[in-house]
Amino acid sequence: MSFRLRALYAPLLGLSGLVLVSLGGCVYREEGPPEAHFAEFSAAPPLADTVTVCHAYGCKAQTAFTFAPGDIAELSSLMRSVPRDDSPYEERRAMAYAIAWMERRVAPTVGTATDRPSMDFSGSGDASQQDCVDEATNTTSYLLVLYRHGLIRHHIIERPFAKDDFGHWTHWAALIREKESGELFAVDSSAGANGENPTIQSAASFYVPDTPGDNKPPEGFVSSERGLMALGTSGGVTGAIR
Repeated sequence: MSFRLRALYAPLLGLSGLVLVSLGGCVYREEGPPEAHFAEFSAAPPLADTVTVCHAYGCKAQTAFTFAPGDIAELSSLMRSVPRDDSPYEERRAMAYAIAWMERRVAPTVGTATDRPSMDFSGSGDASQQDCVDEATNTTSYLLVLYRHGLIRHHIIERPFAKDDFGHWTHWAALIREKESGELFAVDSSAGANGENPTIQSAASFYVPDTPGDNKPPEGFVSSERGLMALGTSGGVTGAIR
């Protein structure tokens, strides 16, 4: 079964009690470049600074958006302003703010400014809403743009992955790997409303822990709406963070 079908039908499989009961938590992760995920969901990967934003659940709708040179300059400033030191943790903190900024930046064009947290059945097919597949795909696109401009130095952008078990729906997230330690981290934008900082946490602990010992909490980043109230979609970052 393809990843797209798993995302749609895993809850039904869970209710039937087949396979998932005996296996416990399941992780759907395949090796390969992030571009393989875009192909799986028939979505376009980033081309230079143009991203194709998925929405309406499962990438049913796709809208192109190009980050202008001024946007890249704003992101460069943001990625320099957030970190307190040159560490992988602080780079992840900066990523969270940058992804939130990018979500707010594309929202007027894409029509997703009113995207609700998480997902619900009423959102399927609604072009203003995004599910975890949309969010994981878009977050990966945003990360690739940041990486292309040398704004991410301590991490590699991996192919998105998903987890589920008998009591949990299949849930997707973007994935990064810390270069120094090799640890994988899930980057999940779906839990909050549009433009809020994504959750970043150890991939082993994300959503359905791989083992009982994998219980690290998400990394605590202040909500972008509280920390960057003055930013809007294109405002300055001076003095907005600490």
